Amino acid sequence: MEMDQCNSKSKSRVTEFQPLFGSWATLLRRLYDDPKVAQLMKTRIGQYLSSHPFFALMVMVFGAMSAIPVGMFLSFALVTIIMSALGLVFFEAFLLFVGGTTLLCVLSGIALFSVIVSFILNALYFTISNILSRYNPNLTKQHDVQEKESEGKTSKTKDM
Repeated sequence: MEMDQCNSKSKSRVTEFQPLFGSWATLLRRLYDDPKVAQLMKTRIGQYLSSHPFFALMVMVFGAMSAIPVGMFLSFALVTIIMSALGLVFFEAFLLFVGGTTLLCVLSGIALFSVIVSFILNALYFTISNILSRYNPNLTKQHDVQEKESEGKTSKTKDM
């Protein structure tokens, strides 16, 4: 009696799987009828995979399972390239800003130094010339005489 129950259970399971197997076979026929799949199946690789179904299943599972890690790696590589390019642009812009600001400060300092040195040298020139003219009046007289002589020479050359 137990044997009959096992046989009836196995028969009911087989009858349950028959529609599922039929739909699977229909799906496979549609897949093989696709022109791209038919073209692939005509190649040596397609014929090899057709004759070795375990290897074909292994390749298909490997391809499906490796799609996510490969996609994640390619996304990571793309984001890294974009971020490094943008980072390089921003870093170069920052360096140019710092260099320009430094150059502006240095040039302003040089201009201020030039003005101060020029002011000091002019002040020294006027101070020294005034001191010399007060303490040594002969220098001023000699200078005045030289100016009159040079004016007289230029007026004589004009008259001729």
